[in-house]
This record gives sequence, structure tokens and C-alpha cells, in this order.
Amino acid sequence: MLQIRTFLAGATTMASALAAVFFLTGAKEPPRNERFDEITVGRINIVEPDGTKRIVISNKAQFPGDFMQGKENSRPDRSSFAGMLFINEEGTENGGLIQKGSIAADGKVSSGLSLTFDRFRQDQALQLMNNDSAVHQQTGIRINDVPLFTVTSLEDINRFAEEANKLAKPEQQAYWQKLNVQGRMSNNRIWLGNTRDKGSSLQLKDAQGRVRMMLLVSADGKAEIQMLDETGKVSKTISSTSKE
Repeated sequence: MLQIRTFLAGATTMASALAAVFFLTGAKEPPRNERFDEITVGRINIVEPDGTKRIVISNKAQFPGDFMQGKENSRPDRSSFAGMLFINEEGTENGGLIQKGSIAADGKVSSGLSLTFDRFRQDQALQLMNNDSAVHQQTGIRINDVPLFTVTSLEDINRFAEEANKLAKPEQQAYWQKLNVQGRMSNNRIWLGNTRDKGSSLQLKDAQGRVRMMLLVSADGKAEIQMLDETGKVSKTISSTSKE
């Protein structure tokens, strides 16, 4: 009887020791691969083994702010969107897909979708977008020239806006223009999309964001090429009726 009690006491001690080792070493269950026919969730965070978020897929209610070097910042302007954010290895947002679509009681539509790719620690370098409102439907592709983050950071953009707001209205345009000439600002370089008068347009712009050439097709099928000077004035037009 004594031998049995001794054995049980030893077994209990051994079990306790193994449990302690299991707990202290952080032993985990082996990884499992699961398969589902359907899953319903409000938000999915895809993370690296260290917990760094890489992709966030979310509904409107749980949609995140933006991410900069692992820190999430508030973005109230995204409160009406659902979608997906892309996040790089350092925990900084580098693009995403956002979308919304609703119709108000008065019948007015508010709908939009935007797929963007950002420059490193910067804003949108490429955007595929569609907006549909009560007054206009616009679909297009934007290619932007975005400064390196060491030249102009996103924090710099916020600071520029604060400084501009301190100036009188007539001085604000000159302030932004000076930054633009210095290469501190982002500029749209290529726009391809529809126009308000139901035509289509390809706009090619210079480093200051000024349209210098346009390929246009009007709603009634008339096609032309326009060349513009730095003031925006059309200097030459080529069309089917142009004389060589």
C-alpha cells in the first residue's frame, strides 16, 4: 500500500513538473490547417509571426485608420468605407481598396471605389477609381509623381497646410506654388478617364502638374490632340480637319 502511495505521489510530482515546463516554455499546439466552405466576420487581420499587421480586411464599422511604422492613426474620413488595407514590413500603409455605395431618402446616390498603391511612407502613386454622385459619374486612372519621403513626409504635408492657413487668401496660392516648384508636392502626371460632357480624355502633364497634351474624344465621336503651353493655353490642335 505504501509503495502504491509513493508511486502516485511521484507521478503527481512529475505531472506538475511537466505542466510547469509546458507553461514556462510557452509550448503551443502545432499549427493547424483549417478548411471552411463559408466564414462570416466583421474584420480579418493578416499578421506576421511577430504580430505585425500586413493586410486588414474590414467592414465599415471596424475599418481601421492608417498605419505608419506600426502605429495606427485616426482617419475619420474613412468612416463610411469598407475594404482592405495593404501594410508593408515596417507596419506602414502602402495602399488599399476602399468602397462604399448608398442611396439617400431623396434618391441621391453616393458611391465610390478606389484601389491605390502608395510610394514608400508616402501617398498615392497610382489610383484606379470610380465615383458616382448625384451630379457626376467619373471613372479613371491617375498616375502621380510623389516626392521621396525624405524630401516631403506626410507630416510635412500636414505642417504645410497649417502654415498656409495662417496666411491671407491671396498669399496661400503663392505659398503652395513655391513648394511645388521646389519639388516638395505631389502632382498628377497622367489622367485617363471620362469627362463631364460624356467624352474621354488622356491628359499628360509636366512636373508641375500642368496639362501639356490632351487626347480627346467627344461624346459625338470627334477626336483631337491638343498641345498646351505652361499657362494652359492651347497652342496647337490636331484633328481630322487639321491642315498639315
